[in-house]
Amino acid sequence: MKKKTTYAVLGLGRYGRSVAGELSANGAEVLAVDINEEIVNDAIATIPYCKCADVTDPDTIQKLGIPDIDVVIISMATDLEASVMATMLCKEAGVKTVIAKCSSEMNCKILEKVGADRVIFPESESGTRLAKSLLSSGFVDILDLSNDVSMVELDVRPEWDQKNLLELNLRKKYSINIVAIIENGEVIVNIDPEKPLRKSMSLIVIADTAKLARFR
Repeated sequence: MKKKTTYAVLGLGRYGRSVAGELSANGAEVLAVDINEEIVNDAIATIPYCKCADVTDPDTIQKLGIPDIDVVIISMATDLEASVMATMLCKEAGVKTVIAKCSSEMNCKILEKVGADRVIFPESESGTRLAKSLLSSGFVDILDLSNDVSMVELDVRPEWDQKNLLELNLRKKYSINIVAIIENGEVIVNIDPEKPLRKSMSLIVIADTAKLARFR
């Protein structure tokens, strides 16, 4: 059985709390951390695993069990020094994926330089959207078309390789509607259902948001 992905959100401002809350509400295992005890006490009502700690301290990173976390979201954009230190410590601890929130293009470059695997502007990507993207394993991106419907760029799975859309019948099996195929950087909207898919391709699909969260 595949191991369930674990998450940590460091910094519980509005954005961090949004990410942690959405992940937790969807059944994900989330550790939420902030240095402000009042913020932690307020967040624990919706996020069960909250800790008050200084994540710029190497010993604290170890005590919190961060080395065992799969994905860490660093949400302290207003404090660049703390974001840089937390990013470095998480990567040194062996965290596979570190996502850092940043407040400017320059800050993004700095965070990338010190090891962030992905940087995000909260103005362009909401905390809820990030959480949905993380929960929907294998999805490259998610665009909410409404409260119930999302558009997703989905990697072609290994078991779909060299099979065509007629054979796979993804609409019936998974309730997803394919609107385009991306091949060699080109978006193809006139889809040939008999053309075999390849692992190098991506599919742009529209589907029910709730069903996407369960599609792994």
